[in-house]
Amino acid sequence: MGTGSSKNPDCSSSHGSDDREDQGGGQLYVSLKMEENSYLLKSELIPHVYGSVPLVGSWDPSKALAMERESSSMWELSFVVPPNHETLDFKFLLKPKYSNSPCVVEEGPNRLLTGGTLQGDARSAVFRLSGGEVLLEYRVFIKADRVSPFDLAASWRAYQENLQPSTVRGIPDVSMNSVPESGTENCSSASLELDLEHYVVPAPTTSANSGLLYAANMTETPRSLSHANAFSKAAGGASHPVSIGVPTERPATIKEMEVIVPDPTIVYSSSGIVESKSVGTLSSLQKQDGQRGLFVDRGVGSPRLVKSPSLTTFTVDQNVHSEAKNPIPAAAGAVAAAAVADQMLGPKEDRHLAIVLVGLPARGKTFTAAKLTRYLRWLGHDTKHFNVGKYRRLKLGTNQSADFFRGDNPEGIEARNEVAALAMEDMIAWMQEGGQVGIFDATNSSRKRRNMLMRMAEGKCKIFFLETICNDRQIIERNIRLKIQQSPDYAEEPDFEAGYWDFRSRLDNYEKVYETVEEGSYIKMIDMVSGHGGQIQVNNISGYLPGRIVFFLVNTHLTPRPILLTRHGESRDNVRGRIGGDSVLSDTGEVYAKKLANFVEKRLKNERAASIWTSTLQRTILTANPIVGFPKIQWRALDEINAGVCDGMTYEEIKKNMPDESRKKDKLRYRYPRGESYLDVIQRLEPVIIELERQRAPVVVISHQAVLRALYAYFADRPLKEIPHIEVPLHTIIEIQMGVSGVQEKRYKLM
Repeated sequence: MGTGSSKNPDCSSSHGSDDREDQGGGQLYVSLKMEENSYLLKSELIPHVYGSVPLVGSWDPSKALAMERESSSMWELSFVVPPNHETLDFKFLLKPKYSNSPCVVEEGPNRLLTGGTLQGDARSAVFRLSGGEVLLEYRVFIKADRVSPFDLAASWRAYQENLQPSTVRGIPDVSMNSVPESGTENCSSASLELDLEHYVVPAPTTSANSGLLYAANMTETPRSLSHANAFSKAAGGASHPVSIGVPTERPATIKEMEVIVPDPTIVYSSSGIVESKSVGTLSSLQKQDGQRGLFVDRGVGSPRLVKSPSLTTFTVDQNVHSEAKNPIPAAAGAVAAAAVADQMLGPKEDRHLAIVLVGLPARGKTFTAAKLTRYLRWLGHDTKHFNVGKYRRLKLGTNQSADFFRGDNPEGIEARNEVAALAMEDMIAWMQEGGQVGIFDATNSSRKRRNMLMRMAEGKCKIFFLETICNDRQIIERNIRLKIQQSPDYAEEPDFEAGYWDFRSRLDNYEKVYETVEEGSYIKMIDMVSGHGGQIQVNNISGYLPGRIVFFLVNTHLTPRPILLTRHGESRDNVRGRIGGDSVLSDTGEVYAKKLANFVEKRLKNERAASIWTSTLQRTILTANPIVGFPKIQWRALDEINAGVCDGMTYEEIKKNMPDESRKKDKLRYRYPRGESYLDVIQRLEPVIIELERQRAPVVVISHQAVLRALYAYFADRPLKEIPHIEVPLHTIIEIQMGVSGVQEKRYKLM
């Protein structure tokens, strides 16, 4: 808009022909602005407007309307008038802010405003100060927009509703009503007369039912085993070729079955080739020359080869040719800030993290790896779980007896090292293509094996070991029996006892050669799985992500307990189709609150340590109000996604008033103006996830659609891009059963 200009946009052309607005007396929203050209005394003089009806109705300077500062140099006054309003006769004046000095009226004739347009020649507002020695000049702008009276009424109604006092203001953040309040007894329409199973409805096909599957089967598939005839028979094992597709996002970049097993006690020269005995192919790796070097711990997880005084030259270079993409996690807040810092300031290998599991069989390694994978993916880190046992079964078959795992069986050791190297190569290749965190799941029970893995990771990724130690014989026995029931290793063994004693023998073979981790960077979890104490030892662990992993592991355990997720009962804003807000429940919502209380009473009747979590918004607190006998905790983190300036609007109103705003392009990252995105919600929900993992008793979470989508995605291990589209209907309870076998889901539809 030009200097000293006025503008009255053709409202009918900008909004189309709207007879309803004309007939209904559509209003003009007028924005009157002044911009200072001179900054003299600007902090002491406040621009005002005074004049005739319909704006001020008085030429008395004491009744002039003050303009509001919009920026360091801009002042603004907005008002609403009818399109056919009387001509507004007005002038600008300056009032001193801190004194009773006389007002200063602008020079020139009065200004005339008709139909949202300034009449006459456009001019700046000029003020003469100090007897005419000082001139202040302001540029004048005006803009008029046609506003529907229905929009004005809706805005006024929303404004009035926001002024209404909250119905739950007197309820403390933590409360427990041990006895039913008067009048809250469940009437026949709100009680659940039938057994709870009657209300069960089918869960989605992508539900959180990982507990029904063997965790190792859900890990990454070997790239090089995806081609036909890629399997080979090993001593003592049968071959079971299976057609396995390679995921499209992971193109094969490694030659089929070209697996090199480095000897951690050998230092390689800079030239020559080495033959892989187990496969019979040649690699450009350095030739073994029998020379030895020294391993020096750098304190970041992977050792650095240092030249021995007795050697002349040696180099180790296993760079993958594909250039790393080093993507930033799909995250906001602290996660994104930490990733940027690591990428800008840290060593190149620190941009990728390898978490190498260590531990005897039946100690919960795969369960821990699966849970950690789920957590890191939910935070936005591209994470994959590589299980060496799956690699072994796909390459060597599932019929290895306990003798295959003996420490004095050289053929078995070579075959197991071969598949471990294959899995490690796949993981590193994936990282070089842009992957961020790889979890390497195997026993890795000897220093020799771990040294081999550190050598392979040298210069490519940061590596630390995660050792799980369990001395509880009862837990070990339970894990062994679950292993026999679920593991493909014993799928063809009809005799449970025979499989049990074979696995016992395998475990004995591992125990004879087991060496606890003392090298590099590591985390040791000692007797943590029960949730009753235990300890964690941390050595040379630094950085944001490793620190978050430690915090997560401290709070996890295997104690079975249900987590119930449900939206609040239907609110009045739900009925109106308005997003956000803080309205009370509708009549239907109040009925659901009573049905939910009846459900919780039946479902958790033997779980008196359970608790009820709500947001701080009254529709969730009112939904929880009829529930008695359990503590109730309000979480600000459980509040609905902040819709910013769109709060209280319908989607139709957003489309009409903000046509340039579109969530459909990227609903995950879209941030409402002055509000939140789904990624913002995930960041503030991390403490909730940690506490849900730490809780040993059932928890009922009463929250909102966007928040429950994010929480459910964590338990169901759903990709981040799917979170905004997960179905979380009203008046439905999602029961997440957490335990040693994974996560299982059940849904109840009460209304």
